[in-house]
Amino acid sequence: MSTTKLMRAIRVPEFGGPSVLKLRPDTPVPRPAPRQVLIRVRACGVNPVETYIRSGSYPRRPALPYTPGSDVSGVVEAVGDAVQLLQPGDRVFTTATETGGYAEYAAACEDSVHRLPDSLDYVQGAAIGVPYFTAYRALVHRAHAKAGETVLIHGASGGVGIAACQIARAFGLKVLGTAGTPEGMALVLKNGAHQAFNHREDGYLSKINEATNGQGVNVIVEMLSNVNLSNDLQMLANGGRVTIVGSRGPIEINPRDTMSKESTIIGVSLFFSTKEEKAECAAALFAGMEAGWLKPVVGLQYPLENASQAHEDIINSQGASGKIVLIM
Repeated sequence: MSTTKLMRAIRVPEFGGPSVLKLRPDTPVPRPAPRQVLIRVRACGVNPVETYIRSGSYPRRPALPYTPGSDVSGVVEAVGDAVQLLQPGDRVFTTATETGGYAEYAAACEDSVHRLPDSLDYVQGAAIGVPYFTAYRALVHRAHAKAGETVLIHGASGGVGIAACQIARAFGLKVLGTAGTPEGMALVLKNGAHQAFNHREDGYLSKINEATNGQGVNVIVEMLSNVNLSNDLQMLANGGRVTIVGSRGPIEINPRDTMSKESTIIGVSLFFSTKEEKAECAAALFAGMEAGWLKPVVGLQYPLENASQAHEDIINSQGASGKIVLIM
């Protein structure tokens, strides 16, 4: 493959607001290194963490300039040396890329690339990666949620929230979800929640408590800890766990709230998954795709050149409704 082949890609030359996302038509197509595959990208998911990295406020900062994006779906174009399980023409999705997914081509390590079943299209494929692997990590690896327990998914209408609803329902938990709009609540119910609550309504916390017959919830998957964590601790059952998937700032809590229930606050970061954990997660999710309960919900879709608008909308929307995806 000639090194002169060029592609369109979003490049970030400096940290800042959404306007730093620049479409460059003259970006060289990457070449796959050993154990890497080159993917012709059809769609790429947009995750909130990508907005934090772009702003420069995230602990991990890529070297500038860089291309954002980890959740691509598409077709394997070429494979590097020592790649064993994939070949050109395979339909795939990723949980990470080496060169960035907001582009027409992306290189990714073989162990971050997974086959996309024919039952899902490329846009759905771009909604699997980070949301589903994060939801599985939060519920199974970190909270050790078990069939028969009650889980509250706080912010259940976004990408991770919908994934958590589907996984928790399939694994036999009682699923309660919150959303900020009537449409979001309907979406949550359609995707596995037994009951949905509007977190913008006064008194919604007491409604959740009533739904547990006053026993509290065993596990909370929390997308906005800086708003909800103090209340979360009061909603837990004895021995309950809150998994922190997202936070946009600090919050004050009373540590006594953890003592009275012997509850646990658990951080979740996909970055720290071991190879074995990733393989287990991939196997569980692939079974879900085969069985039909894993069905990604795609919300707003944008052409690649509108990436800055996608970044604006994922943070400032009135209520999430599925995964935001860029189309190549």
